[in-house]
Amino acid sequence: MHAWICDNPTGVDDLRWKELTTPQPAHGEVLVEIKAASLNFPDILIVQNKYQFKPKLPFVPGSEYAGVVVSVGEGVDNLSVGQAVACLSGTGGFGTHTLAPAALCLPLPAGFPLVDAAAFTMTYGTSHHALLDRGQLKAGETVLILGAAGGVGTAAIQIAKAAGARVIAAASTAEKCAICVSIGADATINYATEDLRGALKLLTDGKGPDVVYDPVGGGLAEPAFRSIAWRGRYLVVGFAAGPIPALPFNLALLKGASIVGVFWGDFAKREPRHNARMMTELMQWHAEGKIKPVIDRTMPLSELKAAYAHMGSRGVMGKLVMVPN
Repeated sequence: MHAWICDNPTGVDDLRWKELTTPQPAHGEVLVEIKAASLNFPDILIVQNKYQFKPKLPFVPGSEYAGVVVSVGEGVDNLSVGQAVACLSGTGGFGTHTLAPAALCLPLPAGFPLVDAAAFTMTYGTSHHALLDRGQLKAGETVLILGAAGGVGTAAIQIAKAAGARVIAAASTAEKCAICVSIGADATINYATEDLRGALKLLTDGKGPDVVYDPVGGGLAEPAFRSIAWRGRYLVVGFAAGPIPALPFNLALLKGASIVGVFWGDFAKREPRHNARMMTELMQWHAEGKIKPVIDRTMPLSELKAAYAHMGSRGVMGKLVMVPN
């Protein structure tokens, strides 16, 4: 097997493509032949030693991938050789094969596209947990989605529409806004050229959004929170812009609003049954055509460093997926 190795987490430039001995699965593990692996924002941070999870060196980056089980270890009774799976194991995805804990592999229905599967678990799991569990979004409510053209943003648009909500998608270019409309957004705000607060006031007749979905942070957080509706819920999903904002607590008091943390990864570990029910619902929605990952492009695995550069430029719309050469 071959894989990209990180043995010096100082950035993408130090990743090395290397031939390795194909491992055998231990108890509770499966060996997966990888057919597609998506690039997520944490994959950038982890090779820079900036992510909260710091794997033992050396490691193979790539948190999310899909493929076919080629061998199983002892104690694995939910998967079999030849089974197509989607896995979110934190590392291992940017190679031809990897060992994965069977408990972290999601069996795929027959015919589920493997490129879709590699771009599915993290973004849709995060967005479903955020909007419907933590945010308690209801049909008829209005949700503002920041960073709406990215991976979690495009998933959030589709999930909010499936729940019957009105979606205002905010993004940084006209092209990104157009993508949002094409997948169901009811209105858009280009926050590079429009005043966010003024646009929200106009689009909501002064009421403001009931829910704000924020994976961006930075300078957008405070104007978005100042615009929130009475009893609104502000979902803290991530900080793709870099800076972690500090919101004045008096704003929550004045609006009767909630600031709600979203940590889907820990939710999945702490509440596995709830998470399993959620993923079952998401797979059903995919089968019904209600949701489908937006794929910015697929790139050969050999071009991983170029893929990192593309993601770092913030030009990705939807998900970027690596496939075998």
